[in-house]
Amino acid sequence: MQGYYLQLAVRSFSRNRLLTLLMVLTLAVGIGATMTTLGVYRVLSGDPIPGKSERLFLPRLEPRTLGKGGELDPEPLDQMTRYDAEELLRQGRGTRQAMMSGGSVTVQPGGAAAQPFRALARYTSAGFFPMFEAPLARGHAWDAADDAAAARVAVISAKLAGRLFGSADPIGKELTLPQGTLRVVGVLDSWNPMPRFYDLTAQRFGGDEQVFLPFSTSRALRLDTQGNTNCWADPGDEEGGQRGINAPCAWVQYWVELASAADAQAYRRYLQDYSEAQRAAGRFERPANVRLDNVMQWLDYKRVVPNDVRLQVWLALGFLLVCLINTVSLLLAKFLRRTGEIAIRRSLGASRRHIFQQCLAEAGSIGLAGGVLGLGVAAAGLWLVRQQPDEYAHLARLDITLLWQTLALALLASLLAGLLPAWRAMRIPPALQLKSQ
Repeated sequence: MQGYYLQLAVRSFSRNRLLTLLMVLTLAVGIGATMTTLGVYRVLSGDPIPGKSERLFLPRLEPRTLGKGGELDPEPLDQMTRYDAEELLRQGRGTRQAMMSGGSVTVQPGGAAAQPFRALARYTSAGFFPMFEAPLARGHAWDAADDAAAARVAVISAKLAGRLFGSADPIGKELTLPQGTLRVVGVLDSWNPMPRFYDLTAQRFGGDEQVFLPFSTSRALRLDTQGNTNCWADPGDEEGGQRGINAPCAWVQYWVELASAADAQAYRRYLQDYSEAQRAAGRFERPANVRLDNVMQWLDYKRVVPNDVRLQVWLALGFLLVCLINTVSLLLAKFLRRTGEIAIRRSLGASRRHIFQQCLAEAGSIGLAGGVLGLGVAAAGLWLVRQQPDEYAHLARLDITLLWQTLALALLASLLAGLLPAWRAMRIPPALQLKSQ
């Protein structure tokens, strides 16, 4: 029966080509614009580490002094001082924990003709790889003993390994920097979570970190760091300046993995007790103010999805609603122009349900056609987004999930738009129509 309804729909299209084309174009533009904005929103608001985001937490403390006016911020700092990060890491109250900072290094390839180049780096501790499930293609990561010894070791990306060593096994080879050499112990497989939730201080949706080495090693070699630094006092003659162990500066990211909600509550109490102890020791001046956000809470707090993207989604949905209202009007006009045909079908035994199903089948066919055309509109819209200077623009692409979502939305929208016209059509009294013919 449904196949017969589709045949009737095709015949109707051929009889009313202009009207059908207008409905298909209306739906296509509305669906395409909506899926363009939803595609961008999905990229920005997605879970960067599914299945584990609820167990990874960013602790925050308040180490700042009271200031001249004694003013207090309602939120603690986003990052930690080096002292606090190293102390929390030493105490190790979580299932896993890692301290880190972004940076960049100058890589010196072998051979006299090879030119040095800069590579993004991540200075971190041994817990980073298992905690964030960073996959290793070869070798292994360093361990806590390497952290303690500031070992000259590194894990490099597969891309960098190919650039430096070609097809040769890079494990055990040396990575040469101006500050010294590092022994390659592991090769990181393809891994680049978006957004880069573990460090939102710079390049949230861009950059390709290629060198990973112990945080302690980065400080021993005095490697350059990247990201925000918040200082509330002059570090004075502190060794290492703002990066020194006792510097009054927050610049280190710290993450902890906790197995359950009960563990999270216990860890929050631990942070409270730690803050009180530091205040009693004279390091902290402000009242204890701690936060413990999991990955998605942290992304929401940092407004990773820009407000203009949220606004664009609502505007696109509003535009789609306008397109649906226009489609309802066009379908209503189309069906009511066929009152004679519908009356004849009713007089030959077709029930109201059959008429309703026929009209919905026609509306659904228009929706599928609009969805196919809407895919082209969405692809063009996403291409335009990729031309923008925003750091997330390169992620806006039409994948298989977005493709099926577009077709499903188009079908659903057309069926919703067809409900009222189909209901009006099935209620046409056949006797009156036949008498007027």
